[in-house]
Order: sequence, then structure tokens, then C-alpha cells
Amino acid sequence: MSNWLLPEHLADVLPAEARHQEELRRALLDLYRSYGFELVAPPLAEYLESLQAISGSPLNLRTNKLVDQLSGRTMGVRADMTPQVARIDAHLLNRPGVTRLCYCGSVLHARPEGLLAQRERLQIGAEIYGYAGVEADIEIIRLALASVAKAGVENSRLDLNLPAVGYALLKQDAVLHRHAQYVLDLLSAKDNPGLRALGETLPGADRGVIQQLLGLTELYGQALPTLEKARQQLPQLPEITHAFAQLQELIVAFSAHNLTLDLADMGSSYGYHTGVVFCVYAQGWHNAIVRGGRYDGIGKLYGRERPATGFSLDLRVLSAAVDSATQIPAIQAPWGTDPQLLAVIDELRQQGKVVLQCLPDETPSSDEFVIRQQIVRSGDQWVVKPISTTSSTDS
Repeated sequence: MSNWLLPEHLADVLPAEARHQEELRRALLDLYRSYGFELVAPPLAEYLESLQAISGSPLNLRTNKLVDQLSGRTMGVRADMTPQVARIDAHLLNRPGVTRLCYCGSVLHARPEGLLAQRERLQIGAEIYGYAGVEADIEIIRLALASVAKAGVENSRLDLNLPAVGYALLKQDAVLHRHAQYVLDLLSAKDNPGLRALGETLPGADRGVIQQLLGLTELYGQALPTLEKARQQLPQLPEITHAFAQLQELIVAFSAHNLTLDLADMGSSYGYHTGVVFCVYAQGWHNAIVRGGRYDGIGKLYGRERPATGFSLDLRVLSAAVDSATQIPAIQAPWGTDPQLLAVIDELRQQGKVVLQCLPDETPSSDEFVIRQQIVRSGDQWVVKPISTTSSTDS
């Protein structure tokens, strides 16, 4: 095996793209700061009990494990940063009121989510803790939409759901409820044959509830018509009526956007969402750009239960899909220790210019920079001239 080969679904990021990602990271973190969000940076690895505090979550299967050589305890490399940020809010900050936090860092999945997915992601996101009202969801969704706009994504579409509708239907049948996670996965995948097969193979499963769940997979499309259709088709259970009222409020708040509703979407595959969930899509993307939603109570696992809502996205995917980084104009300088030459180079760099001082006998080669000017000696001064019009330099 060649020693330069990487494991499957892991990749290097080369100079121009790395700069593009970094510029986008800075722009998004500055955006979040302008909304009043504070930056936190949890560690890459923690004890497994902390990372897997959401017992039984699909997130656990994506966590890479290792042994801590100091304590002998099992550690995990994070696969998602949201539980870590919830731990910081609940255990370290411990503030009485609303807390707004943002973050950015690498996460590692034990297995890729799809054939085209990378196992290492550069996750960036924002969370609001301590406010149970729909207003916090509205603020988070606004910030998510602003994030994709800041990245240059045009004509994005916001997709909403409140999984409480599906949960309420599922609770009607104790037999199906015992297989809740599997049923919810089938719903999210709109796997109607799988739902029908489950109803046929589970002894005592309520066929009427199966039909209601199958109906959810058809309830998607433009938000208001879909909501009205759902009100007509689904049973008027208290949880469903309350969920529809919440969805109505969100639809009104984002009426100016391209807005759709998908009542079969049970949220992210991490399995911790408890309230409204949302995705942001755009034409030309094979998957959601942003995923988010409400996950009340996760802080209880770290000693303090708090309402919470937030979103995250993969900065690598977002950066690669929008306009590629363009080459930056650079100025070439000759090698030397002449104080006047170094003073000119320093002044140009302080002005924000890129100055590449070539080593002896170096021929510049770069994907990121394009050299259009150079510093040459003119009489007793060092001056900047275009390369195309520069004659031989004075010695």
C-alpha cells in the first residue's frame, strides 16, 4: 500500500479550497456574532459517556472510539458538536437566561452517510438555549437562511415540519410505538413498502394507524396548501392540533420565502430533535444544505434541562458547491536583506497586499496566487511595476 493513500471517505483540502473554506468560516462566524452569538470551541474528543449521553441515538453508531492512555477510559471522537455545546451551556456557563452560542470544528463519522459523503466534516452552527417559545425557532431559521445567502447560495428553499404530528399518530398503537425509531426512519425515507410490510409482520399492529402514517408520506409540498390538506386528512388529536398551530405561526413568519412542508420528515438522523425541524435546500444540491430544529431537554443529561433550538451545516460541502475561490493577485519580490527592500515589502503587506519574496533560484508556482507585479530596483529605490512592462532590473 502506498503511504500517501488516505482511508476511504477522507480527503485532503488543497490550498485554494482551504482558503475558500476559511474565508467562508470567518464570514459566517462574523455573521453569527452580529446576531449576538458567542463562539465556543469544545474538544475534539471526550469520554464516551459524555458524547453518547443520548442513549440509543443513531449518533452513537457514528462515534469513533479510542482508549485514553492517561486514564484507561474509553473516549470518543465527536461525530456532532451539538451535544458538546449543550453540555457547555448546561454545565459550564450555567446562565439563568437566554444563551446564544455558535461553533465551528471538525467532526468525524465512523461510517459515511452516503456514497458521496465524507467521514470528516467541518461543522458550523448556532444554538439558542433557555427559550421555549417559537420566537427562538424563528430567529434560528432566519440565521440559517442568512448563512446560505452569505455563502452565495441563491433561490434557497425552506422546508419545515413538526415531528410531533408523526409521534402523535404513532402513540395511538402500542405495538408500533415499541418500534418507534424504525417507523420514524421509514417515514423520513418515505419508504411506503417498508411501512406496509411492517404493518403486516407485526402481530396486532393497527392497520388504521399504518394508513395514517402512509398518508404522512404524501403530505408534502407548498406550505399552506399542505397544512390545509393535513388538517382535513389527519385525526384531530390534541398534539396534532397544537403542532398545526405552531406550523401556522412559522409559515406566517416566513411567508416571503420559498416555503414547503414535509410532514414525514422526522428530523436529522441523530435522533435528538423534539420540536420543529427544518432544512434548507437549493437547486442543484442533492441533499439539504442546512439541517436544524428544536431539541429541548438535552441539557438534562448534563445536569440542567433547558429549551434549545439550533442548526448546523457542513462548511466543506457548502464551500465546494458555491463559486470556487479565485486567484489572488500577488507581488513578486527578489530575495535580499536590503533594509529598503524589506521596508517596501513590509509596507505592502500592511496594506493587505500579498508579497511573495522568492528564495534564490526559486520559480514561483501556486494555485492560489497569480503574480502580476514585481518589486524591482529603479535607481536608488525599490518600486512596484507590472511584470509585463518590467525591463531588466538594476543590480
